[in-house]
Amino acid sequence: MFIVSGVSRGLGRAIVSLLLERGEKVIGIGRSHKFDHKNFLFIECDLLDIEAIKRIKFPNLKGQITLINNAGIIGNIKRMSDQKSLDISEVLMVNTVAPAELTNLVYNSLDLKQGFRLINISSGAADKVIPSWASYCASKSSLNIITEAFFLEEKEKGNNIVAYSISPGVIETDMQKQIRQTDKNNFSLVDKFIGYKKNNQLLSSSDAAERLLILLNTPFKGDVKVDLRNL
Repeated sequence: MFIVSGVSRGLGRAIVSLLLERGEKVIGIGRSHKFDHKNFLFIECDLLDIEAIKRIKFPNLKGQITLINNAGIIGNIKRMSDQKSLDISEVLMVNTVAPAELTNLVYNSLDLKQGFRLINISSGAADKVIPSWASYCASKSSLNIITEAFFLEEKEKGNNIVAYSISPGVIETDMQKQIRQTDKNNFSLVDKFIGYKKNNQLLSSSDAAERLLILLNTPFKGDVKVDLRNL
């Protein structure tokens, strides 16, 4: 059983499509979806609403459970001092707090902790500060730390789990479109991202999903942080 957040578009939609093609059962979480499949169950939830997350009721979760925290937002692409109202609360909520809450909610619902797999979709921006992305960089850096801490804590308890914080690479998604459309006065590196598109350097969502499933079929060696571009 797979549980995936942010399934309406981009990488999340590609992951679910691939899993369903392979006969897996999937629970999708988000505000909307475009699937009609006997193996797909949708739970509507706005990940900006922490109380809504806490109210989620999962069906009986048995066997190997894989949680893929994919949902994410980049927020305002603008220097902090130029924002009338900082968006950091919203970005941290979706990118850091929601994955942590969903992890606890799913994990504590399991009778069998052994074999649980946690996949948090992070970013290369977690380790490299990008001007005008302060909230996003901070949220993904925090997500890396939370993933590693969760893994080490469960290891201390003797629970044999898998935990990954994954940098998927630069993928052609709506987020990339948002980045490319940003005024250069607000984002000094916009030409670099426009160049990724012009030079066909963007990974498709389906290719990234394929690489993720290859990783999941590879024995876990204890390395929590993984860059899919290295596969």
